[in-house]
Amino acid sequence: MTTSLLARPIEAYAEQFTTAESKVLAALNRETNLKRGDAIMLSGHLQGAVLTMLSNMIRPARVLEIGTFTGYSAICLAQGLQPDGLLHTLEIDEELHDIAAGYIEAAGLRDKIVQHTGIASEIIPQLNETFDLVFIDADKLNYELYYDLVFDKVRPGGFIIADNVLYDGEVVLPEGQQSKNARAINGYNQKIKSDKRVEHLLLPVRDGLMIVRKLVG
Repeated sequence: MTTSLLARPIEAYAEQFTTAESKVLAALNRETNLKRGDAIMLSGHLQGAVLTMLSNMIRPARVLEIGTFTGYSAICLAQGLQPDGLLHTLEIDEELHDIAAGYIEAAGLRDKIVQHTGIASEIIPQLNETFDLVFIDADKLNYELYYDLVFDKVRPGGFIIADNVLYDGEVVLPEGQQSKNARAINGYNQKIKSDKRVEHLLLPVRDGLMIVRKLVG
């Protein structure tokens, strides 16, 4: 689930005073909403701008994205790459590859973004990279697994960002009222809180972003 916990007028006001989407991102946003029943999974204007800003602050050489969907967040994250930087993005749904590839090409990022199709938990161990930034936005039940798989691949001082960490507000409900995914997300948040190797910030943008900075090697 991907939603916004902000009142719509507040979110619209925030978007009004946020740098506008590029033509490519606006077209991708529109096509995704027209053709995909699960378009709510798209990062969208405000969250995409947050990812772009964070990437430009970090200036990563290597980025890993777990969960490409139609490519919106990959394009946003690639904006801050160093001149020789590279972003690896992983997606299990083969049908999404060509949609994302077309917009990656239109954004002029074909040489900056490597698409992988398959099971993330099998692909991640095969990536011989040290990452400055990891973005987790895939199946919620495996967030803790993905965190464990990428942690040693993130440089000290590097960042891991996870999406949907408020899960439509369900995380504040009693456990018996939470969906399976919400319980998994709450478990992920608890894991981060208990991890003394990192510092962390839960940012209540859209459906929640957990930003983690690795402190140790």
